[in-house]
This record gives sequence, C-alpha cells and structure tokens, in this order.
Amino acid sequence: MKKILVIQQKMIGDVLASSIICNNLRRMFPGAQIDYLVYPFTKPVIENNPNIDHIVLFDEASRKSKSAFLKFLLSIRKEKYDMVVDAYGKTESNLVVAFSGANTKIGFRKSYTNFLYTKTVEEISKPLTNAGLALENRINLIRHLLPNFDFDIKPRIFLTDSEMENGRQILDSNGIDRSQKIYMIGVLGSGENKTYPFAYMAKVLDFIVEKTHAVLLFNYMPSQIKEARAIFDLCQPETQQHIKIDVVPGSIREFLSITHHCDALIGNEGGAVNMAKAIDIPTFTVFSTWIKKEAWNSFEDGNKHVSVHLKDFKPELYGNKSPKDMKDAAMELYQNYTPDLILPTLADYLQKN
Repeated sequence: MKKILVIQQKMIGDVLASSIICNNLRRMFPGAQIDYLVYPFTKPVIENNPNIDHIVLFDEASRKSKSAFLKFLLSIRKEKYDMVVDAYGKTESNLVVAFSGANTKIGFRKSYTNFLYTKTVEEISKPLTNAGLALENRINLIRHLLPNFDFDIKPRIFLTDSEMENGRQILDSNGIDRSQKIYMIGVLGSGENKTYPFAYMAKVLDFIVEKTHAVLLFNYMPSQIKEARAIFDLCQPETQQHIKIDVVPGSIREFLSITHHCDALIGNEGGAVNMAKAIDIPTFTVFSTWIKKEAWNSFEDGNKHVSVHLKDFKPELYGNKSPKDMKDAAMELYQNYTPDLILPTLADYLQKN
C-alpha cells in the first residue's frame, strides 16, 4: 500500500486550500494511505474528511524545542512514506521532507531548496481559472502524476448531521427566525492590517440592514469582544437591533454549523470566507489593501461569490507594485478604502442573493 504525506503548516485558509491535494490523491490512488501534516489549531477544517486517513499534528513543543523537533522528524521517518507533497515550502517542512526518506518528494521550485526534492514545480503568477492562484498552484504540485486526470479543485468541509442540527438549535435558542435573511459577518480580520476600519465596517452593516432587514451574526473570537463591541457601538440603533452580538461560536466547527444555516458570509477576507465557500455558502469579501486578490478570490462569479479590493477602484495608489508590496502602507491605504466605493457592488450582490 502506497503511503503519502501531504504537508501544510500555516493558517486555516492554507490548510483548507491544500486539502484539495488529499482529495485528489484519494481519487488518483484509491488504495493509498493519505496523511496530512498540519498545526493543531487548523485541524477543525479537515476533521471528518474521508480523503485523509491520519491527521499528523505538528505541535507547539516541536516548533519550540530542537530535541522535540528531532523526535518528531524521526517519527516521520519511521512511517516510511513513499511520497511526500510539501505545499508549505518553508524551513520546517523542508526538514520534514529531508528526514522522510520518501522516494518521491514534491515541492515548489526554489533555488535554495530544490536539492531536497525529486520533483519541483514552478508556481504560476496569473490564474488560469476562477479557482484562483492559491488553489491552482496546489493542484499543480500533483498534476504531473496523472496529467490527464480530471482534478477537483474545490476545497470541501464535511459537516455531520449532528453538527448541522446543533447549528439550527443555536439559532432557535437565541430567538433567530430562520425564515429571515441571516448573514454571518466577518467583522474582524486576523490582524489590524487585515481588518476593514471599524467606522467603515459599521457603515457597511448599516447599509446591509437598511436594504435587507437581515439578522447579522458576528464572527469573532471571545478575546476580540472589545473590538466587536466597538464596531457594534458605531452602528445605527436600528442596525444594532438586528445584530446578535452575543451569539458567539464556541469553536470552529460550531462556527461552521451556524454558518451552514446562513444566507451568506460578508466581511473581511480570511479563513472564515474560505470555510464558508467550502460548505457552499455565498460570500462577499472585502480584501485587505495588501493581500493579493488573485490568489484568494476563488470561484468568484459575480453572483454567488463576489469580492472587492481597493486596487479595483484606485489602481493609481499601487502603481506597478503588487498589493503585497504595499503591506507597510496597509493602514494608510485603508483610509482611501471608503464605504462609498464598496456599497454599489454590495447592493448588487444583496439583490442577487
């Protein structure tokens, strides 16, 4: 039996994106054992995935202790993997590849690490489909294994019936009428430079309620209650009556179980958007001023999935630089990213959905 290890140490969106490698390897090699190496906090997005046999957790101890890391590397070697697919391509995963002993070692082409791999793949810089660069490049890692294979490039999260029922019960117990429009709001990004300014977000929420009278649920971690409350306080009183700010998912899986019953997820780009897409929920995404939209605006079709980026409206602010080159200017750029730029596109989206 062929044993394959897929590596993706990073954030939730990355782990979900690279899970398509596991999904397609299962279809390509039905009898293989497919393991997936990730950070523990990202595990919820790949739980119950039938295409993954074992989730290998790279824990904090292994990251911080050289002796623990060596022990982890030796445990990987003992598994005797036939193939390792490294979708991460950083020092940690380079070392896992080096220690694995696998006959086939696949990774992205980089001049300083090419010697570690038996096959390297050049990343493309422009998307060829509406799946976006992040997904296309991951599929390209394994495309050479069966060039004529019909690849499934869409990430999927597998919710159980009991999880979906739990989401319904949470809404019902909080007095939320599921016959109304319900929008999950990605009210905060993963950091300040990935979060639409609070006052601007409040204007967006006022607009949504004015146009739809929908119930709004805030997606935020308990530690972010102060920031979520600050945005709530900036909203108009009428909008505040439509926000159920105290309905806070207790876990990522609970967030998914609730979002399953929502009509759309609207808000900052990040893992929540990618998770919503993976359970077939429509999304409207506000990209950070420095994130490369072409990489993560997957399956955008102008109807079910729509996104906006400051560069769409004011390309002159960027010149020939990519959004990522503008990271240091992210907060300054946000001041130009006013709601009046976004609202016409959002209005069209709300009407269609």
